[in-house]
Amino acid sequence: SNDTRYAINLSQHADKAGADALLVVTPYYNKCTQKGLIKHFTSIADNVNVPIILYDVPSRTGVGIKPETYAVLAEHPRIAAVKEASGNISQVAETMSLCGDKLTFYSGNDDQVIPLMSLGAQGVISVLSNIMPQQTHDMCQLFFDGKVAEAAKKQIEYIPLIQALFCEVNPIPVKVALRLMGFNMGPLRMPLCEMEDAHLEQLKTAMRKFNLIK
Repeated sequence: SNDTRYAINLSQHADKAGADALLVVTPYYNKCTQKGLIKHFTSIADNVNVPIILYDVPSRTGVGIKPETYAVLAEHPRIAAVKEASGNISQVAETMSLCGDKLTFYSGNDDQVIPLMSLGAQGVISVLSNIMPQQTHDMCQLFFDGKVAEAAKKQIEYIPLIQALFCEVNPIPVKVALRLMGFNMGPLRMPLCEMEDAHLEQLKTAMRKFNLIK
């Protein structure tokens, strides 16, 4: 939420319901300062008993977490990890340098999994894995097994499908993709709407390449 009090309420509800961890996005629209981000995330972490994963996705929220801000937040015992979707690999490297082993990093972009893992990220919180879970796992496992060139080859191979999954705003394409695969996903809820015909064909073409649909 972009309302800290409400975010705390939601987080406590998830904590009591048995959540193993919380994925907490930067407050959207209000676009608070870095000081505000520190207060927001710290307030949530102070009021729950489970680990928190910070979610940095400025393209969707309008505000990003700076490396120096990460360094402050990393000192909190319940702020454990980061889903990093800024797309700025140089900034991620700087953040890792400042935080050391105090934060675990995950790619938030399916097209940057192996590049971020090469810097020390531990995997990906993924859209692609909704339709290709085994392949997404195997790509990461290749890297962990030291087969970096093979992992990078898979990363590049999957780029057309990843691009198709983001040809319109997430989660429209991935929900449509799962529907095409036979899963009962139900309708999209407004303001999300059905894909444009050209984008739908792009998605179908990419899915056929990986035998996800006929």
